[in-house]
Amino acid sequence: MNRRAAIAGIGATEFSKDSGRSELRLAVEAVRAALDDAGLTPADVDGLVTFTMDTSPEITVAQASGMGELSFFSRVHYGGGAACATVQQAALAVEAGVAEVVVCYRAFNERSGRRFGSGVSHREPSAEGAALGWVMPFGLLTPASWVAMAAQRYLHTYGLTPEAAFGPVAVTARRHAAGNPAAYFHGRPITLADHAASRWIAEPLRLLDCCQETDGGQALVVTTLERARGLRRPPAVVAAAAQGSGRGQEQMTGFHTGDLTALPESAVVARQLWRTAGLGPADIDVAILYDHFTPFVLMQLEEYGFCARGEAAHFVAADLLPLNTHGGQLGEAYLHGMNGIAEGVRQIRGTSVNQVPGAARTLVTAGTGVPTSGLVLTADG
Repeated sequence: MNRRAAIAGIGATEFSKDSGRSELRLAVEAVRAALDDAGLTPADVDGLVTFTMDTSPEITVAQASGMGELSFFSRVHYGGGAACATVQQAALAVEAGVAEVVVCYRAFNERSGRRFGSGVSHREPSAEGAALGWVMPFGLLTPASWVAMAAQRYLHTYGLTPEAAFGPVAVTARRHAAGNPAAYFHGRPITLADHAASRWIAEPLRLLDCCQETDGGQALVVTTLERARGLRRPPAVVAAAAQGSGRGQEQMTGFHTGDLTALPESAVVARQLWRTAGLGPADIDVAILYDHFTPFVLMQLEEYGFCARGEAAHFVAADLLPLNTHGGQLGEAYLHGMNGIAEGVRQIRGTSVNQVPGAARTLVTAGTGVPTSGLVLTADG
């Protein structure tokens, strides 16, 4: 990355539990909102990037949004791990000159339609399905049950309780969500006691350790920094972007690959981001960390070097770094991390409802336990 690309627009639908409309319509609403935010029109777009596990193909979104010809389109695999990689793909495209305005989007009815949290009920024969075959017969059928294995090991290794380790992450997210009118849990903070009293989902994970299931859409507009400077909003410069997969990587179930208290895929991303951006943990003003489950927030803080191994719970409890200021997926919405990127942009613009004064450098991460991705966004200049 050469800091020649920027996020120039962000847009979203409302976040709900029952949108009452198709996933395609949600995608189009989010795309149009992002373009309007940037001061652009569908006719300006020549590229689209989305995820796999998405029911709204690029050409269909282009047609329904009123776009013309596309010179670039791409999809990134591995669910929430793809979020920041969509921006990486878009930034590489505009820096290479194969497109000038690329929209990244994600939209689904993940509460009223297909619920990812319900786990595996049917799987077509595939190599990925074969990996799940090693754990499903033992009752590990849902994302929460897969993460619970690593969470239990983390607690055992560092001599922690679920309340002391995971509670501060949940409370922090809900505190920020409470002040965010766009958040599903707006006006509803929680206490450590609330966290400890919530029901078990897959021990040691409680209900308040698990992200929401959300209907909604989010889109981002990526263009050249030169063009972004002349648009409606201050640009958020893509200072660094990276993808990462660890040795022997699996999707959520790599229990045999090494230390369960670590996220090797995040370590791969962290090394690339710090090297490319020329920054380190001490330079970051705000961290937007993918919080599908509270234990993986702690592990990310450690992998990215914000604190030593086993110290992340104290780090969060001491409020040493502004974290998930939109409320995260625990408090705002579960949009596979795309809403986290939008919050990173707002912090750079100075328009977050929980604004960190002087924020100029934001770290954003994508889903962990799977091949993942990350971004460093900075203010222009």
